Amino acid sequence: MIPSATDPPLIELSDVRKSYNLGLPSEAEVLHGLSLRVERGGFIALMGPSGSGKSTLLNIVGLLERMSSGSYKLQGEEMDGLDDAGLTLRRRTTLGFVFQFHHLLPAFSALENVTLPALMSEGRVSARQLERARELLAAVGLANAMDKRPAELSGGMQQRVAIARALVLEPALVLADEPTGNLDTSSSNEVFTLLRRMHAERGTSFVVVTHDPRLAARCDRLVELVDGRIARDEAITHTPAS
Repeated sequence: MIPSATDPPLIELSDVRKSYNLGLPSEAEVLHGLSLRVERGGFIALMGPSGSGKSTLLNIVGLLERMSSGSYKLQGEEMDGLDDAGLTLRRRTTLGFVFQFHHLLPAFSALENVTLPALMSEGRVSARQLERARELLAAVGLANAMDKRPAELSGGMQQRVAIARALVLEPALVLADEPTGNLDTSSSNEVFTLLRRMHAERGTSFVVVTHDPRLAARCDRLVELVDGRIARDEAITHTPAS
């Protein structure tokens, strides 16, 4: 879907702070008044050294952790003040997740793993969701591996299953935390190319945490964190060869 000029940003963070061990001598603030907008249809690389706050930021955007202060609007709706049930509902209906380690259930087939979010969200898998899971597995090149279990798939194939799983509920935004960090160079390239194709074909927004500058250069925007602050936020210009 092409976003309207009147649509609010997909994500809007304003002066977000996050501290751990509040009120204790060991209290530490890891995000220091961070502000960030993610427009609909964006494909963003999130980079930064270890300890810069990338994982904390991703967890806050993913509604897995609460911020200590500030404002977080998801599709124009303020998230602060929602109870756990409300956050869980927004997470299930709006966000998808891909991690460095695929976290597939070993006893489930590829198809069953992809339908798992629907099963967890609604207690059942509808015919439409099952068909969408089949379509996604075909789209990621696994049409002939739907009944195979993770142990029967290569690392790159397992990560493709995880990508299909992240997309099955048609999220507006996929958060990918080092999605190629556990793969060899060839598989890494294939998986990242797949993410870009899913973005182009389906209009899904992506925020991708990566340490690989070559992969970051293939994104549309680079956000760099240093010591819990945004040190750089700029569009990436692609040459025809890239």
